[in-house]
Amino acid sequence: MDSKVEKELWARAAGRCQFSGCNRLLYKSPVTQESVNISEKAHIYSFSKSGPRGWGPFKTKLSQLNSIENLALMCHDCHKLIDADKEGEKYSGSLLQQWKREHEKRIATITGIASDKKSHIVFYGSNIGAQFSPLNKEEAIQAIFPNRYPAEENPVVISMTWSQKDHSPEFWNAESANLKTEFKAEVEKRIQNKNGAHFSLFSLAPMPLLIQLGTLFTDKVDVDVYQPIREPKTWVWQEFPEGFEFLIKEPIAFVHPPVLVISLSDKVSYDRIHSILGQEVSIWELTVKDDLVGNDIIRSKAQLAMMRTVVRQLMSSIKEKHGFSTPLSIFPAMAVSCAVEMGRARMPKAEMPWVIYDQNNHERMFIKTLTLGENE
Repeated sequence: MDSKVEKELWARAAGRCQFSGCNRLLYKSPVTQESVNISEKAHIYSFSKSGPRGWGPFKTKLSQLNSIENLALMCHDCHKLIDADKEGEKYSGSLLQQWKREHEKRIATITGIASDKKSHIVFYGSNIGAQFSPLNKEEAIQAIFPNRYPAEENPVVISMTWSQKDHSPEFWNAESANLKTEFKAEVEKRIQNKNGAHFSLFSLAPMPLLIQLGTLFTDKVDVDVYQPIREPKTWVWQEFPEGFEFLIKEPIAFVHPPVLVISLSDKVSYDRIHSILGQEVSIWELTVKDDLVGNDIIRSKAQLAMMRTVVRQLMSSIKEKHGFSTPLSIFPAMAVSCAVEMGRARMPKAEMPWVIYDQNNHERMFIKTLTLGENE
């Protein structure tokens, strides 16, 4: 076989098996990772008249049987599988040609993306690495493509320890400290090592920690925050919801300590706030129209830009009415992506302290978790 054809075959396939769904790397051992050529050059239509799938359309041009058009790069297992189907009833020549075209098109598309579209995929949440983890590498890659593609083979993992129960102060102190340490070790070093580093964030964690994560990223780091969408089940952004807008409800008076209620994924009753902080509070609320409140309202990337803008406007209004140094108690019910974006919108040197509460199922009430701003 012509070495030029063989080199082109490898280049078109990017060194991967072209059997649909296999995609195995063919230049290293899957066990030891040592360099080894485990590829085979599979004829789509057989070199022998009596071989698998016969000569097909090449019966009048036998000299082309070893051409690039009639060859697919495969691993031994897939090559053996297609050739076991002698008559081509399941793995027909036309099907194999289709798989070859699709594989080569995918390789050409991915490798044709500009280098400045590389993004570090970041996972933050519990049970990362377990088989049942909802944070999945393939789903993340699908969500960022074709606008971005992975800068590294594996995601950057910022794991939660879950060493304590989330109704204990020890839990929040430990997780907050762990988040700062992991972020510094895994994310900050990538920011410092490469100017213009881009990140794609996939997270599933309690809202107070997601808000804190947002403050660590800030709005100065180039990061796309993603949202798990329930219907359809995906991380891929959907169409902007018709009629969506954020609404701000101000308190009647501003003489009492300020409270911010965020009613996006669920309505937060003011009675629940009064049961914890008493009656003498001034409640601000960030919400949407009643018929839009729910777990699946954040479906478009544009909504997150709106979230950052409205949070900045809201904080400016609250500081104007209550003063820069007055702590703001926050009771959030919102999507994970909104929690991160709220943190990114925070300006550390210009914001009042945030005292963040979280709904705790063990206590069946909101509990105080983290305070942002005490040491900023």
